Amino acid sequence: MTGTRNILRFIDGEELRELSGFDPTITILDWLRLDERRMGTKEGCAEGDCGACTVVIGTVRAGKMAYRAINACIAPLASLDGRHLITIEHLKRGGKLHPVQQSMIDHHGSQCGFCTPGIVMSLFALWFNENDVSDERIEDALAGNLCRCTGYVPIIAAGRDMFAKGTRARKNWMGRADAIAKRLARLQDDRSLEIVAGKRRFIAPATLDDLADVYARYPGATILAGATDVGLWITKDMRVLDTVIHLGRIGALEGVVEDDRTLVFGAMTSLFETGEALGRMHPHLAELLRRFGGEQIRNAGTLGGNIANGSPIGDLPPALIALGASVTLRQKDERRELPLEKFFLAYKRQDRRPGEFVESVRVRKLDAASLFHVSKVSKRFDEDISAVCGAFRLERDVEGRITEARLAYGGMAATPKRASHAEALLLGREWSEETADRAAAALERDFKPLDDWRASARYRMRCAQNLLRRFAIEICAPQIETRIAGPLAGHVVSR
Repeated sequence: MTGTRNILRFIDGEELRELSGFDPTITILDWLRLDERRMGTKEGCAEGDCGACTVVIGTVRAGKMAYRAINACIAPLASLDGRHLITIEHLKRGGKLHPVQQSMIDHHGSQCGFCTPGIVMSLFALWFNENDVSDERIEDALAGNLCRCTGYVPIIAAGRDMFAKGTRARKNWMGRADAIAKRLARLQDDRSLEIVAGKRRFIAPATLDDLADVYARYPGATILAGATDVGLWITKDMRVLDTVIHLGRIGALEGVVEDDRTLVFGAMTSLFETGEALGRMHPHLAELLRRFGGEQIRNAGTLGGNIANGSPIGDLPPALIALGASVTLRQKDERRELPLEKFFLAYKRQDRRPGEFVESVRVRKLDAASLFHVSKVSKRFDEDISAVCGAFRLERDVEGRITEARLAYGGMAATPKRASHAEALLLGREWSEETADRAAAALERDFKPLDDWRASARYRMRCAQNLLRRFAIEICAPQIETRIAGPLAGHVVSR
């Protein structure tokens, strides 16, 4: 261990905050509203869906600030260590509204006003990070913000207008960000943050070696990545978590390393960055990640967290299994790598030993001749987990016969699972609609899905079969439209 400290340090607007002795799992939202009495950030759903609680968090990367919108309602206050917090109260400066705020006024983008602060913060992150974006990009940035007064059209108009108003303000904010980066750099150290209250503790190691040591010492601890799931244990299930180990300070767990054949993701790589990297490999992967919750969730959620959570209806595991991904696990100084499909043993149970954590994920790239497809079926287009997710990869020889088939599904069993009978039937055959029909029939030997509130067993099986058929149509008869424009411009949904 490189030592510990018990003081949380971050910059709140322009002010350095040093806090200790607080509830180890209090959320940013509750701290703002209950302790600071700053009421601009609202609580709506308390589960990361509505966006009323949106704040912007800045992190130093390569000496520069990177800012992302997140949901304050499920993010622990202690996760702010070494970061910059921007709330709605920080935007107005020198008595003058920020261009985003002024644009919302000019275009009548606020009605009851409850959701407005979160919308403004999402637009602020977009304004800071990008330039003169399309309406589709504005809609994506706002997909995690629900306006109960249905004021979306003027809000999007405000999103278009804010860039025209922002030249001087942008220069000022960029200058402030550079100054904040220097201040945060002085706060960085290799000591583990440890916040203790009674028998409860929040530990945030700064290095991989310290993480391995701490987790070996507390093998029953809750591992916290982006808090998009664990946050709900706190806010909805009201669980009391005795020991939490947060991975957010370990830079070695972030980022993507790429070569000609593989992509290797650190476990703490955000879903937003994961989507950018996978999306370059295939457009279906970009679309899958685009629908992975709102942008606030993709900014906070991580690839390793999504895998380690072990949900049978998680969106990413079927796609990664189809791509032939493997996961590297670490326990103390030992590492082992196993195919991702073997990591999932039973419902919410994985092949992970006490004190062992997900360190990285290796993804095999698609070859030029690979056939790949992924489809997600959900009740809502945006911000909804899958009822069924199907991901398929086929490799063929020079004569077009299938030499390798990987058909992976989520929502069809207690774990993300390959369809072994259907895969075996495909080998040696040409990919066609007839072949897809045969494989679809074989799915009834591979899966016995359950009825639940998301979908009936019959519906799930029909969807799973039809996704294979759609894959064949898109490859063999590409002139046939299998996707249609959705309710928002540029969105694509299944027929």
